Amino acid sequence: MTKPNIIFILCDDLGYRDLGCYGGKVIPTPCLDQLATESMRFTQCYTGSPICAPSRCVLMTGQHSGHCRVRDNFAKTGGIGEQRRVPLEADDYTVAELLKAAGYTTGITGKWGLAEPETDGVPTRRGFDEWFGYLNQRNAHTYYPLFLWRNTTMQYLEGNRYGDREPEYSHDMIFDFALDFVRENRDGPFFLYLPWTLPHGRYEIPSVEPFEDEFWTEKEKVFAAMVHRIDRQVGELMALLRELSIDDNTYVFFGSDHGSGERWDGVFDSCGELRGKKGLVYEGGIRTPMIVHGPGVPAGEVSEQPWYYADFLPTCAEVTGSDVPAGVDGASILRTLKGETQDELADRFLYWEFFAGGFQQAVRWRDWKAVRPKTKRGFEEPLELYNLAEDIEESKDVADQQPDVMEQVNEFLARCRTDSPYWPVT
Repeated sequence: MTKPNIIFILCDDLGYRDLGCYGGKVIPTPCLDQLATESMRFTQCYTGSPICAPSRCVLMTGQHSGHCRVRDNFAKTGGIGEQRRVPLEADDYTVAELLKAAGYTTGITGKWGLAEPETDGVPTRRGFDEWFGYLNQRNAHTYYPLFLWRNTTMQYLEGNRYGDREPEYSHDMIFDFALDFVRENRDGPFFLYLPWTLPHGRYEIPSVEPFEDEFWTEKEKVFAAMVHRIDRQVGELMALLRELSIDDNTYVFFGSDHGSGERWDGVFDSCGELRGKKGLVYEGGIRTPMIVHGPGVPAGEVSEQPWYYADFLPTCAEVTGSDVPAGVDGASILRTLKGETQDELADRFLYWEFFAGGFQQAVRWRDWKAVRPKTKRGFEEPLELYNLAEDIEESKDVADQQPDVMEQVNEFLARCRTDSPYWPVT
C-alpha cells in the first residue's frame, strides 16, 4: 500500500456550533454528521489565529503566531501595496514542501491568502505542484471574481466580466478542481489542501435552497445555504474517495480557519456558549470543529485532547517518516488520531497572538486559559485567567486566585515569541 493520502478541508468563518454533530440545531448537516460517526471528532481543537491569513500561516508552517511570518491580514509597518500584505518568503518551509519531498503530488484550490503575485509566497513556490484559486483573501470576498489564479497565470472568468453571460460561482469551480485532482492522482500518494471560502461574507450564492421559505433575512438564508453546500460537497468528496477505493488510505481533516464571523445569536447560535467570535482570542474566536477520518482512526470516537493547527505539519511528518524541520512549534498528534493517549501533550503550552485593533495574547496550559485582551498598551495590559474545565464561557477571571498558575504562564510568555518587523508590539 502506498503512503496515505492527506486532504485538509479548511472552511472560512465556520462556527464551532454550526454543525449538527457539534450541537447545531438549525442548519441540517447530514453528510458531516455521518462523517463524524465514521471518524474521530475533536471537542478542543484550535485554529492558528482568530483571523484568516495568520491561521493559514500556522497551518502551513507549524509555527505558532508568535513565530510565523504572517501574524495578521495587514502589516502595521511595511508590507506590500496599500493593503500592506506580508507574503511567505523563501525560507518559510511549508507542509506542502515536506510532503513533496516525501514523494507526494501536492495540490491546493481555494483561498491561499499568503502571497502576492510574483512573490516567493505563491503556492507553486511553496511546495504545491498545482494551484487554483485566490492569492489574496480580500479578492476572495466576492464569489463572482473577474479572475482566479491557475498556477502563476490569471484565469479570467468571462461569465463575471460580461453581463450577458452566465455568472461563474468561484466556489463550485474550486470544488470541481478538487474532484479532478483526486481522480487524476488516485494512485497516490497525494496531498490536497482545500481552503474553501464558504461561508465567509460577502454572502453570495446561486440559490438559497432549501431555505427559501424560512422566516429569515436574506443574509441568514445565504449563510445557511453556504453551510448546506459545504455539507453536501464534503459528502460528494467522500463518495468519490469510496468510489476510487482510496477512502481507507486517505486522511481527511475538516475544520475552520477561525471562529464564526458573526455569532448569529438567536438564529444559528454559531458560537454557542463560547465567548467572542472571529478576531478575538477567546474560545469563540479560535476553537474549531475538527473531524478527522483516516487509516487507523477509530470511528465514532470523541476526543477531548487539546491541539492546534501548528500540530498539522509534524503530524504529516510522522505519517510519512519525514524529519520535522527546525523551528516548528507544534507536535505530532498521530498517536492521538489512532486512539492512543499521548501523555507528552498534557503539559505543553499552546500560544496565540493577534494585532488588529490592539494587541492580544492567549495561552492554553492544561485546563487553564490566559488571555491578554485587546489593548493599545501591549504587554502592560494585565492577563485574565479562566479554568475551561469549569468555565467554558470564560466569564470568571480567577487570575488573582491562582498565583502559581500565573507564574507558570508568565514564565512561558517571557520566552514564547519573537518580535516581528511587520507587527511591533507597542
